[in-house]
Amino acid sequence: MTDDTPRLRPSILDALFAPVRGLPGVGAKMAPLIEKLLGTDERPARIVDLLFHLPQRGIARPLVGAIAQAPIGEPVTLGVTVVEHRAPTGGRRAYRVLVEDGTGDISLVFFGMPRARVEKMLPLGSHRFVSGRIELWDGMRQMVHPSRIIDEAGLADLPAVEPVYGATEGLTSRSISRLAHSALERLPVLPEWQDPAWLRAQDFAPFADALRAEHHPEEAPPPVAEGEIAPSTPARRRLAYDELLASQLALALMRARARRKPGRSNAGDGHLKERIEATLPFALTGAQARAVTEIRADMASDRRMLRLLQGDVGSGKTAVALLAMASAVEAGRQAALMAPTEILARQHFERLTPLIGALRIRLLTGRDRVAERRATLSDLAEGKIDILVGTHALFQDSVVFSDLGLAVVDEQHRFGVHQRLALGAKGEAVDILVMTATPIPRTLALTFFGDMDVSVLDEKPAGRQPIKTLTVPIERIDEVVAGLHRALEAGDRVYWICPLVAESEFVDLAAAAERFDDLTKEFGTSVGLIHGKMPGPEKDAAMERFASGDTRILVSTTVVEVGVDVPEATIMVIEHAERFGLAQLHQLRGRVGRGARASSCLLLYRGPLGQAAKARLEMMRETEDGFRLAEEDLRLRGEGEVLGTRQSGLAAFRLARIESDGDLLEAARDDARLIVERDPALRSERGEALRVLLYLFERDAAIRLLGAG
Repeated sequence: MTDDTPRLRPSILDALFAPVRGLPGVGAKMAPLIEKLLGTDERPARIVDLLFHLPQRGIARPLVGAIAQAPIGEPVTLGVTVVEHRAPTGGRRAYRVLVEDGTGDISLVFFGMPRARVEKMLPLGSHRFVSGRIELWDGMRQMVHPSRIIDEAGLADLPAVEPVYGATEGLTSRSISRLAHSALERLPVLPEWQDPAWLRAQDFAPFADALRAEHHPEEAPPPVAEGEIAPSTPARRRLAYDELLASQLALALMRARARRKPGRSNAGDGHLKERIEATLPFALTGAQARAVTEIRADMASDRRMLRLLQGDVGSGKTAVALLAMASAVEAGRQAALMAPTEILARQHFERLTPLIGALRIRLLTGRDRVAERRATLSDLAEGKIDILVGTHALFQDSVVFSDLGLAVVDEQHRFGVHQRLALGAKGEAVDILVMTATPIPRTLALTFFGDMDVSVLDEKPAGRQPIKTLTVPIERIDEVVAGLHRALEAGDRVYWICPLVAESEFVDLAAAAERFDDLTKEFGTSVGLIHGKMPGPEKDAAMERFASGDTRILVSTTVVEVGVDVPEATIMVIEHAERFGLAQLHQLRGRVGRGARASSCLLLYRGPLGQAAKARLEMMRETEDGFRLAEEDLRLRGEGEVLGTRQSGLAAFRLARIESDGDLLEAARDDARLIVERDPALRSERGEALRVLLYLFERDAAIRLLGAG
């Protein structure tokens, strides 16, 4: 959020963007806990953050008529009379209070609670209502630490369903609920930004009513089986659609502005493209040919291209990128290909060099020698280089193109949107092609790349070997190691991915180092190690030793670089495969099967497996279709896990859940495009309301684009 946001933001939202610390009851003790839960390094926790911190679930505690009828193990509320206090004696730590009604009795159990406090809550002879779960202990009913102990007046205020919030140490769910109640009282009357006909068709409540319904649920959601996604309530669906529309409208406004910028035709007569295509050692697949046609049509138009090229592992994105770059060179301009790491940039350079014919290609990385770098920059500025391949070094101010026409960005998720735009700013009307080897479900592609056109490579080139995938219990690891001896004798190379132990790289490194030591005892110096804590040059050197065959088994702590191509690697061993998501497993498996020899992937797991983990491993055995696996991963784990909410440029939604609300995304996208066509400056009555929506969900950049013309 920038300094001028308060000036630009409608005053109607001021109350919602006020600090939470201004609410009643937020004192010196609670304030830092609220900041820890809802604040960020850039800004304090605000009322809107509290209101958008929706309950994770609700607990219903029905008032049961009698103790004898109360079910075991389910939350209930009982009306009881206090008949006896049994304080701890000897080695017993539990303080027990015997309560009863006309049908039976039950013990209320407290640990570590002062006697005076228990006696104050439950005076002898008093009538109280207690909420909690009943369990059997030594054949007797008991309720450990009741969640509620109230009198008749308190019962009248007890909600039918108690919301349960994500909390933090020292801040209870009930405290958050009280604060949310105070925050709702400050909710201003907001204009309706949704189309009335759409609201009626969906039976959606007004925004404020939906927000109140989520914070004060009237019924608990039904239980959901492991591995299934809980359905959204009607109220949450309304809120989810608001957030999705804000996102899609912001993307549509950005796209419209990009389209308004003048473009230049970047396609020539096709002679270079045809010459290179004729020299390729393989025929283009139908999907590749279709993508090339779509890209060349974009480049030939007078509008700037912004296109995402999605391809499964080994689908041939690099060949498509080369033919696109040839189109730019035909038009007398230059092209750049940016990769996230030096090893991938070097690999692209080495792959492209034999295929480009008369095109002039050069490599630029952060580790070039001074004289070599100076010569490259000079030739680039003078137009003596047609294609420049490099890493993030391409962003630097010293890198000046003579006339950049096409920027190709490999592995978009490794770069932020701003980096992509920075590369596009290095020329006049630069077309941008973004590539990713991570199959993205359609809903997520619309969500995060909605400002782009999309080309999909969903076919594998001819000659690609299928990969045999096996699940193996960890107890049979000795058999796996014995099999590796035979594989190495046959000339194979092996990736061994170590377990994803924790978020701590140090813990993961310890596990990898241990496996490296074990395998070194078996195979000697033919074992290499690569991990996230290695400096870049060491990591590249370890990969290069494996690629050249100096080492034959590579132990890794993290996902081996997407795109790294070692055709001789035919075996992938993934230890504790049950801890990885489907997308990760598929990416890892894609490191093998890249040559002419049959390949296999061994998924080592520790049982017993949960239902979701079992489903993931079975799906891996069933199919190599990355797009099908990506859709299943979204269903099993949700949007935040599939793409990774911490990845650069990708922010998880706060109210919408793509795995359960994804069907609303198409409608939001269509509505956003219609809005921009009819009211591009958002000046109509609904347009003004939509400005409020954009600010509410902090899509401020889109409003600034409107102001910039």
